[in-house]
Amino acid sequence: MKIYKPLTVLFLLVFINSKTVQAQTKYDSLTKTILHYDSLFWVAYNNCDTVSFGKYITDDVEFYHDKGGITLGKKKLVNSITNNLCSNPDFKLRREAVQKTVEVYPLENNGVIYGAIISGRHYFYINEKGKKEYRDGMARFTQLWQLNNGVWKMNRILSYDHGPAKDID
Repeated sequence: MKIYKPLTVLFLLVFINSKTVQAQTKYDSLTKTILHYDSLFWVAYNNCDTVSFGKYITDDVEFYHDKGGITLGKKKLVNSITNNLCSNPDFKLRREAVQKTVEVYPLENNGVIYGAIISGRHYFYINEKGKKEYRDGMARFTQLWQLNNGVWKMNRILSYDHGPAKDID
């Protein structure tokens, strides 16, 4: 009888540990996936590649900006980027995440991942023709990425707390 108790405890420890490892692996994979797609989105943004930019957002995207208001829909968001940030070849805005602040959170329904939230802070840099690039501002971001039919796209974007660029990295 005494041997069953230690074996039961050992079995429970192995079972619980294996579930923890599986969960960590699932969430690590999710984090890598979201960071990958997020980086592709921002490369397109930084290069004014609005065709690629549009591939990473849903048709019904909602973009909330604390200074610029609300932009509803993919077409309006792509047009806004094209006609504002990307309209002057002598002026470019570059966004860069502050790496230590970026976090990814899974969204699940009955143990199945259907989305993720990525949040953190990002710097904005100004590039003007004939001048050296300089850091101009910082803001917080929160984005909802959804998985639909095996494809990850951003559905909700919040950009807020815009202010002076502070060194936090």
